[in-house]
Amino acid sequence: MEKHCFIELDNQLNIPLPLLLLEKILSHIITTEHQSTKKKYVELLIVDDTTMKNMNKKYRHIDLATDVLSFPLIHEDGQYFFLGSVVINYEYALREAQKYGHSIDEEIALLFIHGTLHLLGYDHENDYGEHRQKEQEIISSFCLPMSLCVRTEQI
Repeated sequence: MEKHCFIELDNQLNIPLPLLLLEKILSHIITTEHQSTKKKYVELLIVDDTTMKNMNKKYRHIDLATDVLSFPLIHEDGQYFFLGSVVINYEYALREAQKYGHSIDEEIALLFIHGTLHLLGYDHENDYGEHRQKEQEIISSFCLPMSLCVRTEQI
């Protein structure tokens, strides 16, 4: 079977990642959300606290490290459709995984789902629960722990 979704990886920390799981998640999201017949891909960057803090300050004017950032950039090129970039802070993800008692792979998957939905236009800060609902549907499909949106609501 030919792959129709790809992750272009920039793993700045050279840590092991659950790439097969992330590709399955991306494929699941894309087949339910995006109808173009072109092959789709997302850039995934794995960074540390310092890099994420610098990016958050530069692009959001918030001088703190965060867990995930998304940069939508819909671009079609030949047979490919680029959705944008998801940046995951590995150090933050590791702390959250320990805090909530699940694996780092599960936390990376949660962040990837959250960020990828942002690439597709979901915005939990401005919607009426659509991002949270879609995130929960995907999380349930992959038997993952509590979503970021749900955790944020509990704070």
